[in-house]
Amino acid sequence: MPEEVILVDEEDREIGKMEKIRAHQEGRLHRAFSIFIFSPDGRMLIQKRAKEKYHCGGLWANACCSHPRPGETLEEAVHRRLKEELGFDTELKEAFHFIYRATFPNGLTEHEFDHVFIGFYSGPVQPNKEEVEEIKWVAPEEILEDMRKNPERYTPWFRIALEKVLEKTKEFNH
Repeated sequence: MPEEVILVDEEDREIGKMEKIRAHQEGRLHRAFSIFIFSPDGRMLIQKRAKEKYHCGGLWANACCSHPRPGETLEEAVHRRLKEELGFDTELKEAFHFIYRATFPNGLTEHEFDHVFIGFYSGPVQPNKEEVEEIKWVAPEEILEDMRKNPERYTPWFRIALEKVLEKTKEFNH
């Protein structure tokens, strides 16, 4: 059965559902989430997306991102996806949200109402090779510096959210 996303308006109110690829072909606004994970010493877990992903394959991004399924809460979705992509779960707190639109060379468009979650974790990570090509723990300053020099190595949503995430992590206890 094809995967579906939840279509929303600019206030994140549900207005329907649509097959995921079709929503990306048509550039329809849909609900999404991005998870940022930090170690106790302040390093950030980033992933290089598998080359086979339908867009942004081979680019670096935050620890995990996806879409809740119709009938699934954001809370359920973030924990499900963290386990599916990285093989662990941890407490997550929603920090903020934003809307962005990015069109890719393959004709697909991400138009997302993106809920950003932050968590802290220090255990083993077991990436799902179908989703994740590589992971690494990196100091945020190193990511910011490389992102300024080489923005093409990073996904659009990660470039948009990173600095605000770093501001917000100061507000969270870990």
